[in-house]
Amino acid sequence: MGFLLLLPFLFIRFGLLALLGKGAVARAAYFAPLIGKEKAAYWIYQASNAAIFLYLFFLKITAAPAPLFYTGAVVYATGLILLVVSVINFASPSESGINQNGLYRLSRNPMYVAYFIFFLGCALLTHSWLLLGFVLIFEASSHFIIRSEERWCLAQFGDAYRQYMKKVRRYL
Repeated sequence: MGFLLLLPFLFIRFGLLALLGKGAVARAAYFAPLIGKEKAAYWIYQASNAAIFLYLFFLKITAAPAPLFYTGAVVYATGLILLVVSVINFASPSESGINQNGLYRLSRNPMYVAYFIFFLGCALLTHSWLLLGFVLIFEASSHFIIRSEERWCLAQFGDAYRQYMKKVRRYL
């Protein structure tokens, strides 16, 4: 039953993004050129992502104890809401090509933040320490992917992105 938690995520990440713009799906799937540790981090990122998805097929949502269930439900729903908003914002960047609208005014990487919150909610709802471990590995490896994306953005957008980096934090 844990895999059911993924259905809204998949719809938002792929279905909604495709509805909002064909180019948005391609942009979201693009990984910036990787160097050094980023290459290893990319494979750890992909493996941990696959582990999260596959492991959820073997987990059940657990309603007891109630406080943990409700906390998990709130974290999960918050992750979904942030994902919807960040996907909508991502689909329509400014004319310069830099996403600076909506949540991108608060975080340079709101989709990554939403992924973490969403997957954390899944771990809480299933009471799985192993899933939490996969989520933490996923998030740690994401940092290196984000660093490569920042380097790419600096090369593409130059001073405009540098100014954006000064105004907006990487995560929160």
